[in-house]
Amino acid sequence: MIRRLWTPAISLVLMALASVPSSAQTPPPLPAAENGTQYLVFVRSQPVGREEVIVLKMADGWVVRGTSRLGQPIDITTRVAEVDYDAQWRPKSLIIDGIVRGQDVTLKTTFDGTKANNVLTVQGAPQAKSDNVSADPIVLPNTFLGAYAGLARRLQGKTVGSEMRAYIAPQAEVTIRITSAASEKIETPKGVINANRYSLTVNSPPPAGDLAINLWADQEGNLLRMNIPAQMIEMAREDIASAAARTVAFSVPGDEAVTIPSIGFNIAATITRPKSSTNAPAVILIGGSGPTDRDETVAGIPVFGQIARDLVNAGFAVVRYDKRGVGQSGGRAESVTIADYAEDARQVLQWVEKQKGINKDRIALVGHSEGALVSMLLAGRERGKVAAMVLIAGPSTSGNEIVLEQQKLVLSKMPIDDAQRAEKSALQERINQAVIKGTGWGDIPEAARRLADTPWFYSFLTFDPAKAIADTRAPVLIVQGELDTQVQPYHADKLAELARARKGDKVAVEVVKVPGINHLLVPAKTGDVSEYNTLGPDAKVSPQVTSAIANFLTKVMQE
Repeated sequence: MIRRLWTPAISLVLMALASVPSSAQTPPPLPAAENGTQYLVFVRSQPVGREEVIVLKMADGWVVRGTSRLGQPIDITTRVAEVDYDAQWRPKSLIIDGIVRGQDVTLKTTFDGTKANNVLTVQGAPQAKSDNVSADPIVLPNTFLGAYAGLARRLQGKTVGSEMRAYIAPQAEVTIRITSAASEKIETPKGVINANRYSLTVNSPPPAGDLAINLWADQEGNLLRMNIPAQMIEMAREDIASAAARTVAFSVPGDEAVTIPSIGFNIAATITRPKSSTNAPAVILIGGSGPTDRDETVAGIPVFGQIARDLVNAGFAVVRYDKRGVGQSGGRAESVTIADYAEDARQVLQWVEKQKGINKDRIALVGHSEGALVSMLLAGRERGKVAAMVLIAGPSTSGNEIVLEQQKLVLSKMPIDDAQRAEKSALQERINQAVIKGTGWGDIPEAARRLADTPWFYSFLTFDPAKAIADTRAPVLIVQGELDTQVQPYHADKLAELARARKGDKVAVEVVKVPGINHLLVPAKTGDVSEYNTLGPDAKVSPQVTSAIANFLTKVMQE
């Protein structure tokens, strides 16, 4: 699914510290953390560095301490960071000493119950700033993700709907609300970890707006993992970040973990067979964009896990897999293209053909969002092997047009004037054209180029669904949620037109639009991406979606 809404001003939460007036002396650095927990930090699924964090229970309170070394595009080295709290988790002080984008930076903050008094020293020049705060905010400095270990402790015992205050040092206080919580299991080489997953919403003052954060903690409140989807930032404990680890939020009776050989790496997958598995038809589920696991878990909702369950109950063998470089699958994602993902899916198809109890003449592809594009490519390459396609929320136009369409919707909801919207739109158009042509980067911010100038984005911008679907011959079902704001409903009709215009024998082309569901195929109120984290892990994929898929495939793949 196209979860990344590409806008030119993708800002990292680890932003440069703001300038403010006054003076103070640079405090001495504190000793580094000893025997801390190691965390890996990722931006856009690529490792950029690590942090070492320790949470200490002291006689008079708590200490969260750590160090970090993070490369581009963050470019921060933290020699030491320490947040001190009293026994009731009321903050007493914060100190950070490090290098931010080549500049020596020290931040010292003291709390007196009503104010946060900051002294920020950049390249030896001290500046001061005070902010009004509540008595017990959790302190989350811009430059130290390890501070979320304190938030993980504070979440223990909290329920959905609970709110707490947080101070984003040295900027402002915000409200954090728990929008959903669920128990999950994380499989690691050393055993299974019982985890609590929290979906959080940070209510920031305008123009920042709300920000979704996902956080996992063990039963003792130790931080396991956190991510900020809109910022494409993730931090995970070293064992959790390992390719051998997998978060199990959903399972289907009969799930069998398998390893599928690919070109230079292995794909980790799950096959689930129906009770009557002799000569069974098979379905391969192909996930959307971003670091998508086999259950296609988004905002805690296991989209593919639920689809797999319903299709198995309808008599299909179902294979779902971790994308390359995600979960337990090998390979690297930084240079991947949509064509590479189609090759990965082809390896899965070839493996499925060889499995006992599977009818190799009755194998269908079910692709969601970007997965619909991958399905088209694979079905065109393997015409004789793909018996049917289901394209869910698939774009009908080039990625270039999709990005601009998505951005237009995002900008329409931002508290900015028409001139600012026009400026941002023009910048995005220049970024897209620079990626496509390979030239024209001169007046584009370097940070935007680092995010956009990738093989995947080029392959997405230039992907032509009309050409891809024209090369296919299989029957097609197109499924679309009428509240989808990421791939708008008109794309379903346009895809159907393209499918019906294909050469060769006429085959079934059907469209099913389901009212009231969003891009994740679950009931929603607005369909907006910002709503995802409020839907909760109990959100259910619409049975109209899964029944439509099962009925269509049963009809077109009859023996």
